[in-house]
Amino acid sequence: MAKVRKLTSEDKGTIGKVLRYIKKYYAFLIISILLAAVTVACTLYVPILTGNAVDLIIDKGLVDFDGIIAIIKTMAAVIIVGALAQWLMNVCNNKITYNVIRDIRTEAIRKIEVLPLKYIDGHPYGDVVSRVIADVDQFADGLLMGFTQLFTGVITILGTLGFMLTVSIPITVVVVCVTPLSLFVAAYIAKNTHTMFKKQSETRGEQTAIIDEMVGNLKVVKAYSQEAQVKEKFDEVNDRLEKCSLKAIFFSSITNPSTRFVNSIVYMLVALVGAIFAVHGRISVGKLSCMLSYANQYTKPFNEISGVVTELQNAMACASRIFELLDEEERTPDKADARVLTEEQVDGSVEISDVSFSYVPDRKLIEHFNLSVKPGERVAIVGPTGCGKTTMINLLMRFYDVDAGKICVSGTDIRDISRISLRRSYGMVLQDTWLKSGTIYENIAYGRPDATKEQVIEAAKAAHAHSFIKRLPDGYDTVISEDGGNISQGQKQLLCIARVMLCLPPMLILDEATSSIDTRTEIKIQQAFASMMKGRTSFIVAHRLSTIREADIILVMDSGKVIEQGTHEELLAEKGFYAKLYNSQYEL
Repeated sequence: MAKVRKLTSEDKGTIGKVLRYIKKYYAFLIISILLAAVTVACTLYVPILTGNAVDLIIDKGLVDFDGIIAIIKTMAAVIIVGALAQWLMNVCNNKITYNVIRDIRTEAIRKIEVLPLKYIDGHPYGDVVSRVIADVDQFADGLLMGFTQLFTGVITILGTLGFMLTVSIPITVVVVCVTPLSLFVAAYIAKNTHTMFKKQSETRGEQTAIIDEMVGNLKVVKAYSQEAQVKEKFDEVNDRLEKCSLKAIFFSSITNPSTRFVNSIVYMLVALVGAIFAVHGRISVGKLSCMLSYANQYTKPFNEISGVVTELQNAMACASRIFELLDEEERTPDKADARVLTEEQVDGSVEISDVSFSYVPDRKLIEHFNLSVKPGERVAIVGPTGCGKTTMINLLMRFYDVDAGKICVSGTDIRDISRISLRRSYGMVLQDTWLKSGTIYENIAYGRPDATKEQVIEAAKAAHAHSFIKRLPDGYDTVISEDGGNISQGQKQLLCIARVMLCLPPMLILDEATSSIDTRTEIKIQQAFASMMKGRTSFIVAHRLSTIREADIILVMDSGKVIEQGTHEELLAEKGFYAKLYNSQYEL
């Protein structure tokens, strides 16, 4: 006989974590169990009343109508009480389930906000979304079924045995002896379903990641005629999902019919033994009908419990993926005495002292980097792709922590400054734009929600976005889709620039800020930037070297190191790497 799959340490850990979330709602849980007991007691009492009514009909050829009416009244009251208890139990179960799911999703969102950026960069977005949405939904379904049917099923089995013992001990013994057969059949079928359901959940997450990637970059896929390759990849994952889903569903679906077959054997034996006892006068017809009803009610929970166990295995598989996310190591928290910078305290000075950093320990990127930036200076960072320009921006914003050395803002190590106040000190425009689903006004005012309409319009004018906004159907009240899908890339860039111009923080970071803008508009934007950068420390990352000629310091980076440093004229005079790079662009 096959053994039941033993719980692994991972399974036990997952169950323990689920119970910790449920612990907050133990009061509802206890009430649910008590109501389940009331429901079962009422359900089991009805067959006794039915048996008593049957005996009143057939006893000595007489019918006791008064007695039957009294039994019917009692039966009606019991049924009403049982129905009310079951309804209240379901209310409690829903309360527990959806409060737990709410708490898990809240914790998941909080976790994503405090995860180090390297986790987000190293995992497909679709997989993370699948864990928070699809896996949590699957877990909710399993948990609700568990609360609704598992408790009721177990109490029904125990209660039925107790009531059966009061009617006929020998027939009860027959039922108990056959019961293990149903359990063994269910155990044999369900022993590997957990692994199958876990594989199904993982493959579903992989599928979600592919769909997210394809939908988010559909234009690129079409532009490079990669539809067939993407479809081939999707079909491969979809086929794997089909196979593991079919295996999981097949084994889970035959559990119920198999236990029903065994339960039919139990019912048959009760009927056979009971009939023999009735012929010999050891049990009345009414009690036999009562025992037959109990036999049916006794076996029914086994079908439900077998289905619940299968569903719970799927739920636990999904829960383990959720808790994998929740158990990820968080970023280093702010110090308890972290300094909160106000705008008045930020003078714009930045000191980078002997900084080293790498994304992968054995692959060095930035080594022994030093830089002193005075308040109000414009620092341009140039160099070939992969030289470390964007990495420096990530370090300045503390999206990543340095491996060695330190970065100071206004004389304070940024690790001693709260992340929120540090990032509020910077205004950032990136090459990769991001807009939320909402109105144009809401997107510009994203960093300053209390801004007036006039201030938003003034910022849009400064960013040269006002003219195209007025041409939109509803102007500043025009609703744009997620990530601005219904406006051009250049227009999205202008809105992001307007967002920064509205906030005007003490320091600016411009990472290819005008990469998606036409040359004519870029000239205007550069003029706006020049006005905005007056008195503000600015870090400019640019490939078009013509846009950084007015910078106070130009850092030429290669392989994570500063190979040249100086003004535009000084670097041209050196006739080094920068001069070659600039002249090549000019020639082009």
